[in-house]
Amino acid sequence: MTAAAQNNAAQIADQLLAEIREANLTYLMLAQQLIRQDKAEAVYRLGISEASAEMIATLSPAQVLKLSSTNTLLCSFRADDEMVWGLLTSSHAPQRAANDATQRLHAGILMAGRLAA
Repeated sequence: MTAAAQNNAAQIADQLLAEIREANLTYLMLAQQLIRQDKAEAVYRLGISEASAEMIATLSPAQVLKLSSTNTLLCSFRADDEMVWGLLTSSHAPQRAANDATQRLHAGILMAGRLAA
């Protein structure tokens, strides 16, 4: 690998790490806001335990910055079920308007069931 290619790879890695840190900061700030507004809803929407919600809510700004600066993504994506994605992204144009509310409700029920398990 040439020096230029190594430099480019290092820049890309640095950029990805910076984006992870930014995502972490945004997630923690959003999580705190949601928890402070409605803890029960935040626990459901974020997919976290009540203990985690309590801890996140009590973090100081300095702690949020320190925690967000890790190289590991703090949030997890729960939409790994193809059926849920299918419900959320279904593009049946003629029936879409009539089924949107039903599809969102069904997806919400499926996601809630996954949290309860």
